[in-house]
Amino acid sequence: MDRVVFASGSAGTHAGILVGVKALGLDVRVEGIAVETGTDLYDQIVTLAPDTAAHLGLEIDLAGSDVILHDAYGMPGYGMITDVERQAIRLLARTEGVVVDPVYTGRALAGLIDRIRQGTYGSNETVLFWHTGGVAGLFARAEELILDP
Repeated sequence: MDRVVFASGSAGTHAGILVGVKALGLDVRVEGIAVETGTDLYDQIVTLAPDTAAHLGLEIDLAGSDVILHDAYGMPGYGMITDVERQAIRLLARTEGVVVDPVYTGRALAGLIDRIRQGTYGSNETVLFWHTGGVAGLFARAEELILDP
């Protein structure tokens, strides 16, 4: 595995995965896709990751450069569903039979798909997309997810 990509919204998942990868000595890039813009998420991760490691009794080196956060995908705001998320959700459901929520995982998936289409990841790289849950929220917003075929 070369990269782990996931939704980053409140710093906890991002800090936890980063600490786990460092603790295991894995040579893996940990990349969060921000689900919202205009927050201090980067600063929260930089603070929470070392605190998490210390709480676990781990002595690991964590630098600010270890925090990779793609924040270009947080628009138009938290909880706002656009056609980009709708298309990503539909693509994954049709091709893999996996359903994701529109707010967190759907937005991160849309960001990952965009980065793939831009050629960010090499064809020889293995990228793990971490499904962070939230599927129950899908049913409450079903009407908003309808997309013409």
